[in-house]
Amino acid sequence: MINRVGGSPRTPMSQPQAERLRLLASVSGGMSDTEVLRLGLQQAVAELGGMGGMAHFRRPVSLVLKLVVSSGLPHSFARAWAEVGPDEEVAPARAVREGRSAWVPVRNSSLIAPSLGTGMVAVPLSVSPGPLGALTVLTATPEAPTPEQCSFLEAVARWAVERLRTSADQRRPPPSRRPERRPDANFQSALKAVDVGSFEWNLRTRELCLDDRALAVFGIDADDHLERFEAWSSAVHAEDLPRVHAAAEESIRTGSLLSVEYRVIRPDGTFGWAEARGQVILDEDGEPLHMIGTVWDTTETRVDRDSIGRALRHMSDGFLATDASWRITFLNAEAERRLGSSRKLLGRLLWDAFSDAGVPDLHERYRQAAAEDTPIGFDVRWAADQRWSHMRLVPVPDGAMVYLTDVTERRALDAQRKAAEQSAAERSARIGELTLALSEAVTGRDVVAVVADRVMQPFGATGLTVTVTEGDKMSAVGAVGYPQEFLDAVPALSLSGKEPVPETLHERAPVFIPSAEAYIERYPSLAHMPALGDKQAWAFLPMVASGRAIGVTVVSFSQPHHFTDEERTLLTAVSGLMGQALARARLYDTEHSRAQELQRGLLPRELPPLPAVTAAACYLPAGEGIEVGGDWYDIIPLSADRVALVIGDVMGHGVSEAATMGRLRTAVDTLADLDLPPDELLTHLNDLVSNLGDDFYATCLYAVYDPSTATCAFASAGHPPPAVVHPDGTVHFPRTAPNAPLGTAVLPFETVELDLPDGSLLALYTDGLVESPARDIDHGMDQLAQALTNALGATPHRSRNGTRSGAQDTERLAGLCDAVAAALVPAQQLTSDDAALLIARTHTLAPGDVASWSLPEDPQAAGQAREHIRSQLTAWDLDELTMTTELLGSELVGNVVRHAKGPIRLRLLRSRALTCEVSDGSVTTPRIRHASDTDEGGRGLQLVAALAHRWGTRYTTTGKCIWTEQPLPVTADT
Repeated sequence: MINRVGGSPRTPMSQPQAERLRLLASVSGGMSDTEVLRLGLQQAVAELGGMGGMAHFRRPVSLVLKLVVSSGLPHSFARAWAEVGPDEEVAPARAVREGRSAWVPVRNSSLIAPSLGTGMVAVPLSVSPGPLGALTVLTATPEAPTPEQCSFLEAVARWAVERLRTSADQRRPPPSRRPERRPDANFQSALKAVDVGSFEWNLRTRELCLDDRALAVFGIDADDHLERFEAWSSAVHAEDLPRVHAAAEESIRTGSLLSVEYRVIRPDGTFGWAEARGQVILDEDGEPLHMIGTVWDTTETRVDRDSIGRALRHMSDGFLATDASWRITFLNAEAERRLGSSRKLLGRLLWDAFSDAGVPDLHERYRQAAAEDTPIGFDVRWAADQRWSHMRLVPVPDGAMVYLTDVTERRALDAQRKAAEQSAAERSARIGELTLALSEAVTGRDVVAVVADRVMQPFGATGLTVTVTEGDKMSAVGAVGYPQEFLDAVPALSLSGKEPVPETLHERAPVFIPSAEAYIERYPSLAHMPALGDKQAWAFLPMVASGRAIGVTVVSFSQPHHFTDEERTLLTAVSGLMGQALARARLYDTEHSRAQELQRGLLPRELPPLPAVTAAACYLPAGEGIEVGGDWYDIIPLSADRVALVIGDVMGHGVSEAATMGRLRTAVDTLADLDLPPDELLTHLNDLVSNLGDDFYATCLYAVYDPSTATCAFASAGHPPPAVVHPDGTVHFPRTAPNAPLGTAVLPFETVELDLPDGSLLALYTDGLVESPARDIDHGMDQLAQALTNALGATPHRSRNGTRSGAQDTERLAGLCDAVAAALVPAQQLTSDDAALLIARTHTLAPGDVASWSLPEDPQAAGQAREHIRSQLTAWDLDELTMTTELLGSELVGNVVRHAKGPIRLRLLRSRALTCEVSDGSVTTPRIRHASDTDEGGRGLQLVAALAHRWGTRYTTTGKCIWTEQPLPVTADT
């Protein structure tokens, strides 16, 4: 187990601790790093009463902690701590990794002998941007260090870091931004001629300075240079980085010369090679301190110097080279354009680079070519632009070469034949009648019925099919005169198939086939179709509307039939009329579908399951026309398990009214989130509708149900009152003062409060359900009450033991909605108005799930609030939430004591979430503000917002209530 220990910066120190720090501060300069660390350890061990201490420095590359000083410890013990991995669960590594002190009990560390101590406490030697290492003390007591001792140990670490920094500054000249070498003039000229840069690397702080020529090697602008080892590492190719790090680590460990060549990925995405050489500089104690060296660009010597390489890079075809392990080592400009930049592809497997080409078994093909030592070639298609390339792979002794040649033009398909001109045909009397009948057809099935009635008999036809285009397929609109077995056997047709219907559609010319023999000769792959459909002759007629082929009509005959010129002309004319009629019918179907989709999109997809209510709803569109209506409903969860139920009706029908309905629903959802009472919410909604203009009116009823008090408050703007069904089955409508619709309402709105026993039903509806030209609203409301009574029947609408599940109750309420709607608006009755019905069953909170207390108006209130919260959450078995809830409650109570006025009341509610409320007598609005660094307050609500899942404010008749919500812990039961 790792324990976090530590003291606050304000933790007072004892007199001996202060004297020890003064002793350290009085030590004069000139000490080596080892002497500084050993002196600090001696004071730390003495103060903590420990057995001994250690100091570790972090290696610059591997980040392994290396032991540099030990004090008071046996050599055999210290040797076991010579190196500590950065991810080990021991005190030094944990302190460096987390940047704070760490305590490790002895029982959890096999590296500490029981005879030498009982644990370890370590603190980091902190510098920017990361720790240099750690100071560790081996304690002699079984208890964790006290905060005062930890504060002292951290102070010793800060002293040691400062002395180390001062010692480093005294040993070398002030650091410059980049190292400057000052060799003789001839050597300077030589460096400039070969474009060699230099670098200086601080192995302890990991600062890496590059001069201008070195920056140019990496393609880094001087203003963008970050003097960090990590910034340089990001420029090294990912596959070369482990090898480069290993070489640097070996040079630092052994003091040998660093010499390594690696690939460089420049910021602009280009790729190059660089070679670096460096020498380690040791400090006075013989420990690695710096590395200085040179770096230069070797790209030209590896690739571009070779004329063949330049030719390959700029050739018109793509070219790639791989090594023996199939990893890409080179690709030219054309290959980069096709596959991506070399930064992404160099070092990747060849078949991974072609993953977007969609070539099956590419991996196996390559390996087969290598095994047989034979070039292979095949075509691939690129998903990005659908162009084709011929890929040729040639094995070579140390890898392979791949050539890419664009062959799109060679593979291009011949242009499709132009559609033949349709011959003009004379219109007959039958065509005139057909034209009139088709003009009255509304749907696609109406069009098929008209053609079957007026075309088949005059021509002696026995079959008719109509198909239309749907994307890249064709679907059937209707068929007459065919057995069901034939229709089931005909799949959806492709637009590109070699079949009569797609062929007719593409060529926009009728095809007349007089016999089954001619059909089989023309379409041999469909030889089974004549017998399956029991037909012997066919006329395939394209349907064209607005210059676009939309489908094909097939008129078929049971006997072979010779088509005369007149029949051909008339059937071609029929197909033209059908195309126009079917286009109008499809437009009607499309608009009708869009209207239904719009209506569904504006209404809730599903009602949320809430503890306070179980609800179901239904919507009945108007029976006349296709325009959408403005009826809507919603259920909105509020704070403290309260629920808002809302229903409304925008007067009129159409897209504009539907859009207004959507705006009102959104506005109600937004205003409800502010926890406004019903009358105030309708006031804001009335202003919104008034600003829409004189042509917009809407009715609305907004209700808020509180399960903790079993009360419901609602306000109405021109909307019929809700129907209330008590648990005994009685139905009544609360009396409300009449008011005009939104947009013309007279303020203020009246709020009506109802007591709803547990299990009551609340039915909200629009006037379309209870009012029609043949029925006034009073009679309709009586019918609604009777329908609710009949639907509920003699069976109580809630089980006596209350064990009915939420899903069962929701399903039963949905059935109740359907039954009531069917009774008031029968399916065969066409109505001129849409209707909506929302039924909700209310549930009360159990008394044991609510607890409240009065608090005094003094600073002691926060402490009392914490005590109440702690005891209540313990009783509710919610100990996991105790600390957070205590903090939230005390913060809210403290704000009331400081900024508001009483009376103060604390309330806890346990439901699907834990709600903590603090009420006061003030109406001031709490706001989160940005506190400056010197402000002593102003961060309370920031803390509340960070700890609570949700929080907010609502106003009451006596003041306001600030509430927070936290999700309940997940248990095996939930």
